[in-house]
Amino acid sequence: MKFVGIIPARYASTRFPGKPLAMLGGKPVIQRVYEQVAGCFDELYVATDDDRIASAVKAFGGNVVMTSEDCKNGTERCLDAYKRLGIECDVIVNIQGDEPFIQPKQVNALMACFDAEGTDIATLVKPFDVADGLERLECPNSPKVVFNEKGYALYFSRSVVPYLRGVEKEKWLENHTFYKHLGVYAYRADILEALTTLPQSPMEKAESLEQLRWLENGYKIKVGITDIETVGIDTPEDLERAKAFAATLGLEWND
Repeated sequence: MKFVGIIPARYASTRFPGKPLAMLGGKPVIQRVYEQVAGCFDELYVATDDDRIASAVKAFGGNVVMTSEDCKNGTERCLDAYKRLGIECDVIVNIQGDEPFIQPKQVNALMACFDAEGTDIATLVKPFDVADGLERLECPNSPKVVFNEKGYALYFSRSVVPYLRGVEKEKWLENHTFYKHLGVYAYRADILEALTTLPQSPMEKAESLEQLRWLENGYKIKVGITDIETVGIDTPEDLERAKAFAATLGLEWND
């Protein structure tokens, strides 16, 4: 199968404007992401509607494709980029542009989901550790996922799922393996456009999770499991956390 990686990147982030160009260890965040996954794909592109981001990508030798300013989310930007590139592939992998610690092993686990013929979409999850504690488990900004014995997602929620009846909350992590959803996706190229035309669904509106729209419309989301911890960058404070996390890995990523 041919896999193409696309990194959607926009400048106008509400919580962190210019985030892709924020410096992390002497390099823009978008460059860190690009270099982490460059060896995983047949082709890799940054998809953006901003000339500043495009110039930065070209400066470090990356591939870039300009997309519409009207893209509402990363999925739509991936489709727009794919159409503009005019290339043929089996699977499009949507790499988050704010995940500078993403590992090739994680990308490979995601792509391996398509070894199963029934996979329409793939995503990644990571088990919560007991050491994470109840507060992190209950955090609504960290969606949880449950999946069946064949590894297909049943539901995503900002609430803790499943609810452990008869077990004290403080002991939930000791009595069950809960899974945290990591926001990286891959889609079969022949269904990507169909996904972007679906209207918002009731569960999606309730939870504000786009992937629920796909489940409600019958698409099968295969789950790949990783045990690798990463730090995404949504705010300026996260950038400082990323520098500290890099230090724990032995990386000198302070500017």
